[in-house]
Amino acid sequence: MQDLPETSTPLNYQSTFVLDKAHFIECYEESVKPSPFLSLYLKAIVMLIIGAGLVLLSDINPYAAWFIFALGILEVVSTYYRKPWWIMRQMLSKVAQAEVTIEITDEYIRTHSFYSDNKMFYTDIADIVKTDKGWLISHKSGRHYISNRCLSDSLKCFLQNKSY
Repeated sequence: MQDLPETSTPLNYQSTFVLDKAHFIECYEESVKPSPFLSLYLKAIVMLIIGAGLVLLSDINPYAAWFIFALGILEVVSTYYRKPWWIMRQMLSKVAQAEVTIEITDEYIRTHSFYSDNKMFYTDIADIVKTDKGWLISHKSGRHYISNRCLSDSLKCFLQNKSY
């Protein structure tokens, strides 16, 4: 991308987007780092082995042993379905289908809707990382995702110049 042309007018960009299912899917896919199989399922495997060992080889209360084994199965299911589960929770939240306004200036990035108002000054931003479909912003209030769908080409260049 090319640099923004030098102008004397300050940057003041505004756009809106809706927090719909497509946005939540993109947000999840761009912000969650893929993990190897073993690290994802290690806790579940350990719980299944311990639970099975207690069921088969121990004299402790069988309900407790079966409970640990069942927790291992639940952990496998929750790990396997973590993306659809996260998306469903977002779609059931009060912010689903809310219209969000994003405002980008020379000093800050602000996202606001009926439910929240978040202003991130560039001095407080730890990192801006370009992803395939947007930008991950690490701020002292947490990580935020901004999709390229609501940004102009000049804003993408601006964020590229601000990235570390």
